[in-house]
Formats: sequence, structure tokens, C-alpha cells
Amino acid sequence: MSIESVRTYFRPLGREDDILEFSESSATVELAAQAVGVIPARIAKSLSFLTPEGCVLIITAGDAKVDNSKYKHQFGVKAKMLTPEQVVEFTGHAIGGVCPFALSRPDVRTYLDISLQRFDTVFPAAGSANSAIELTCDELERYACNCQGWADLCKGWQAEE
Repeated sequence: MSIESVRTYFRPLGREDDILEFSESSATVELAAQAVGVIPARIAKSLSFLTPEGCVLIITAGDAKVDNSKYKHQFGVKAKMLTPEQVVEFTGHAIGGVCPFALSRPDVRTYLDISLQRFDTVFPAAGSANSAIELTCDELERYACNCQGWADLCKGWQAEE
């Protein structure tokens, strides 16, 4: 059970009881926003991609989309999302519950998109399709496995200039 691995991950940090579990699904941005009671943009969605160096996890605001040109500039390859089977293999979490905590492989690199920084707190999943945890952006950066820091990888979340 993936949520149990996330709970165990947060135990030494004193945050395991902060994991929210819902009776309804929170597997999509819209469902998670309804379950938590926030706007969809505050849901920190996890997107997983395959690069020549392995898996990268991009954590972005719920209203943002990966910008292909920014992605290629950052990673040197075209964006290629993982299959559902690869997601479980690399992260240990099934789609709908993917998060940057308690990852099954230590070589998965996590990048946080700057689209999240406009919020005081955000809600990433916590390992299951009906869970989340409220974190500040600083906490997200501190707690995310193998976090590579903040990057500008997305579009669609701010007014075009």
C-alpha cells in the first residue's frame, strides 16, 4: 500500500498525521480540489517522464501544462511520459496517487515547477488516489525525494505577456 509507505516516510518528520484521506477519489486535479476544498491550481500534480538518465518527476500547479520547448531545453530530449506500468515501477505509486515522497527508486529526480510558488500552501497526493497533504512550497522542496530544486517548465498558468 503506497499511502502506508508515504505515512512511514513522514513519520520521522512528525507529519504522518497530516495526511488527509478522503472517502471519495482525489485521483485527478478536479477531484482533488473538490475533496480538499480549494481551487484546482493549488493541487500539486505529479507528472512523470522518461529521459536518457531515467525518470524525472515534475511537480506542477494543477492549472499548468508542461511546455515542450522548456522541457527540451532543460532535459535535452522531447517529453515522453511514462506508461502506467513504468510509473509504478519508478515511483512505487499508481497514477492518481503519484507524489514525490517515499519513491521506490532513489534515482528518480524531482523538479518543482515555479507555477506552485504563487501559493502559500499546496496539496500533493500522498501515495493513493484518495489522499493529499498540505505543505508550504518550502516544505515541498525539503520533503520531496531527490529534489533538484525549482524550474520553469510549464505554461498556461499565468497571463501571457
